[in-house]
Amino acid sequence: MNSLDWAVLIGYFGVMVAIGVWSHKRVDDVSDFFTAGGKMPWWLSGISHHMSGYSAVMFTGYAAIAYTYGITSYVTWSFPIAIGIAIGARLFAPRLNRVRSRLHVASPLEYLKSRYDLPTQQALAWSGVLLKIVDVGAKWAAIATLLSVFTGVSLNTGILITGAVTAVYCTVGGLWADALTELGQFVIQFIAGIAMLVAVMAELGGFSSLWTVWDEPKLEGHAEPLAGPYMMVFLIAYLFIKTFEYNGGMWNQAQRYMATPTAKEAQRSAVLSAVLWLVWPAVLFFPMWVAPLIIETDVPADSYALMAEQLLPHGLLGLVIVGFFSHTMAMCSSDANAIAAVVTRDIMPAVSRRARQWDTRAGLLAARWTTLLFLGLSMAIATQVNSAFFGDIITVVIKWVAGLMGPIAIPLMLGLLPWFRRSGPTAALVSWGVGLVTFWLVNYPISWNVDGGVPLQYQVSIPLAVSLVLFVVIGWIKPEDTPERDEVLAKINNDDDGPAGGIGLIPAPATREGADG
Repeated sequence: MNSLDWAVLIGYFGVMVAIGVWSHKRVDDVSDFFTAGGKMPWWLSGISHHMSGYSAVMFTGYAAIAYTYGITSYVTWSFPIAIGIAIGARLFAPRLNRVRSRLHVASPLEYLKSRYDLPTQQALAWSGVLLKIVDVGAKWAAIATLLSVFTGVSLNTGILITGAVTAVYCTVGGLWADALTELGQFVIQFIAGIAMLVAVMAELGGFSSLWTVWDEPKLEGHAEPLAGPYMMVFLIAYLFIKTFEYNGGMWNQAQRYMATPTAKEAQRSAVLSAVLWLVWPAVLFFPMWVAPLIIETDVPADSYALMAEQLLPHGLLGLVIVGFFSHTMAMCSSDANAIAAVVTRDIMPAVSRRARQWDTRAGLLAARWTTLLFLGLSMAIATQVNSAFFGDIITVVIKWVAGLMGPIAIPLMLGLLPWFRRSGPTAALVSWGVGLVTFWLVNYPISWNVDGGVPLQYQVSIPLAVSLVLFVVIGWIKPEDTPERDEVLAKINNDDDGPAGGIGLIPAPATREGADG
């Protein structure tokens, strides 16, 4: 990097902070902070949904998969995400919007108290928060790794820089700041991604390289859709996992649907995100697939960064680096907002009487402090991601998050659907608890005693399968549907976007007088 690249990078950080400060005036209460007051246009929600779904791990961990195996990185990652979101556009997006507008909640988990009970809500909330701290920690480590490759700064310094900038804009501006910065980040990433694609095609002989390079010996096997550990079982498991995760199980994605004015606009938002997931990652992946023709490295995770340094002129190189930052900062800031919503709206009122008495100002202040706390904890975890316990970056993201997200997401997502009305608190808690235990058994005691370890596809799929089966079967064996729970489901599943489906202000936790009344 030279001074021009640094100027681009510093300018980007400055713009992100400025957007956050500008968004501050649009945030008057927790409704604005967590769900944009239900006023976000569908196209902004869709772009935000897309951008908040992936990070610099794509340019490190998945770059390594692309460098080693080729197009399977797309077939077993972004393609199933696109299909999953398309499915969710019909099943989940409208229902999550009605959760906000008809049940008047600010957190994706807030409705679980009436759909199941308080212990179920708390179990999902606590376990999800702990998992997201590790998940976001891996994202910070990924972006710091890239920064280290380009600038030579230490891993911890990179984590501190990116985390501090993200903390400023997402803490003061809430979901509005997240969405607006993600829009800007999408534009930047579009320019940077196209520049990288053109540079690689020029290096390989022009536009025709898109279909002529696959016979090169160095790309042997790179055109196979499934390769290495990423085979059909992994693809099917990943499709199920990502259908739950990217339609609300990851919480920050649910907020994008909740932020639109109506259920129909939430559905349009999901369709836009699905189309972007189908098309845009393929543009970003092509340079990674053909990287062995351009560079040789013993560290495949560094391949994209090294290729960018070799092919791009200064200025454009800085823009590509900004593109790396844009994805990670988008995901981390949206996760921070979602976690703050769960902590301040679900966890703290359950454990503190004072939290139940917050007025609007106190609730908003708590939301901002919680956001900072989450970012700080995830940054601390990031410094340990490459330790022996956590494993490398891609191991954390694929195994821990994919394997543990299923048991946490199944009661949340299937609880929205009327076909599972018989599944109540018992089904939710048992499927959650046994799913987590199954993850531990499969990944550690069983894997230690299997020659070569349990294959990755089973590590991530078995916990989800166990949770899914238990949630459904226990619901039929021990039905717990009640008139109150049926009423909640009726509000969520009625597709009339009339007055009942309009924008509802989300109240802060009740005051003592309100609670007594």
